[in-house]
Amino acid sequence: MSTSSPQKAAGTAEIRRIRGDGEGALTDAVAATIEDGTAESWGPQEILTWGLKNFSPGIALSCSFGAPEGLALIDMMRRIDSDSRVFVLDTGRLPQATYDLIDRVRERYQLEVEVVFPDAAAVTAMVRQHGMNLFYESVEQRQRCCGVRKVEPLNGYLGGLDAWISGLRRDQNVTRTDTRKVAIDHTHGGIVKLNPIADWSREQVMDYVRAHQVPTNRLHAKGYPSVGCDPCSRAIRPGEDQRAGRWWWENAENRECGIHFGGEGQGSGI
Repeated sequence: MSTSSPQKAAGTAEIRRIRGDGEGALTDAVAATIEDGTAESWGPQEILTWGLKNFSPGIALSCSFGAPEGLALIDMMRRIDSDSRVFVLDTGRLPQATYDLIDRVRERYQLEVEVVFPDAAAVTAMVRQHGMNLFYESVEQRQRCCGVRKVEPLNGYLGGLDAWISGLRRDQNVTRTDTRKVAIDHTHGGIVKLNPIADWSREQVMDYVRAHQVPTNRLHAKGYPSVGCDPCSRAIRPGEDQRAGRWWWENAENRECGIHFGGEGQGSGI
């Protein structure tokens, strides 16, 4: 796990400026918690409890159903609040194993998974102009595809929330070492972002999954520790990084889709 320290949050005055005094659920107490870094010492359940208490129903968990982190968080969250919300970005290129898992989770937790789709006209225009598999051509073209299929739909969905939750961990990639557990998400209009297991290791995630018999993607058993779109995911080789199978034809510093971080995979100050 990286030993890098998480970035310091903006001060209370700056947080209030970003969100606007009295806007949404960002009270002075919530802003102070973000500013002073109190949540950095909290465990995942404490962070989820705090987030659900302060932001429900305007808070939802983003789960790709392609990594065990999101599934572990669903299990934790549903134990805290049976009305908690979960959404998935359906790019139209997900493997069948992911769709099957979504249905298993819906049944297991009696959960309405909110499926978010890209704009059909935007996808059609992109494919007609650049081809079905434009993402293999260059980083720019791959980011174009991710932008249309993932980033733009996410931006629209998050516009209706005060906060969101992700399964980011600091040791997943070089772009994620400074991930805070609770922060202002400047990329998405200054809403609050919770990363409850930012300081967990992969082993801790899998221990939780086994202990609670959390359903996971069947492709993990075939060597895929992280599953995204079907043409952009592969099984990793022995000794490779856990995310080496995502956009494997690119350099590690570029392997972000733009959902969590800004251009070229760089951090966006969240």
